[in-house]
Amino acid sequence: MSIEVGSKLQGKVTGITNFGAFVELGEGKTGLVHISEVADNYVKDINEHLTVGDEVLVKVINVEKDGKIGLSIKKAKDKPVRQRNNRDRGESFESKMNKFLKDSEDRLASLKKHTESKRGGRGAKRG
Repeated sequence: MSIEVGSKLQGKVTGITNFGAFVELGEGKTGLVHISEVADNYVKDINEHLTVGDEVLVKVINVEKDGKIGLSIKKAKDKPVRQRNNRDRGESFESKMNKFLKDSEDRLASLKKHTESKRGGRGAKRG
């Protein structure tokens, strides 16, 4: 099993620190999953996501000259392909822009009317 950047491997969590988790990849090789590479959202405590002995799928993101292996759990997951929104398909750019401008003008007029009424109208001076 060669460890190359971009390859996905199965590994076992052998140690956890406050900055990441060490994952044994086999053949005596161990890599580090930095805490920022554990999940798509913010990870405050890595122990909420991983425990020693967990089997995890990791992706090799870098291999240093000194032998250090950088791993990612979140990049190893296959992300679903997003579907494009079909409702905008036949509409031209010009019609989208015209709709945007009309909505924008309506919102601006409403905002202007609302703020002027709170200030006492145009040109009102405080005594």
